Amino acid sequence: MNTFAVEYSYSPDSDLITEIRPRHREFLAALKEKGQLIGSGPYTDGDGGALIVIRLAEPASIDDARELMDRDPFHTGGALSGRVFHTWNPVLNVFGD
Repeated sequence: MNTFAVEYSYSPDSDLITEIRPRHREFLAALKEKGQLIGSGPYTDGDGGALIVIRLAEPASIDDARELMDRDPFHTGGALSGRVFHTWNPVLNVFGD
C-alpha cells in the first residue's frame, strides 16, 4: 500500500465549508469503507484547514491520490483555498500495515 497525506486549507469561519461538510464526510466515510482512509480531521488551532491520510494499492502514485481527492465535495464545491499532497512513509505506525 502507498500512503498519502493531504493538507486542506480553508478559512475556519467559511460558510461554504459548513454547508458542504455533510457531503464531504459522506465521501470520506465511503473511502473508509473501502479501506482507503486512514484518518481525517480538521486542525483545531483556530486557523482552519484539515489533514486527510489515505492509502491506495500499489503502484498508486500521487497523481492517483490527487485524482481520488478531486472527487471530494470540498474540492468540487470550491470550498478550499488550497491543497497540498505528500507521499508519506509511516515507518512506525498503528495502521496495521
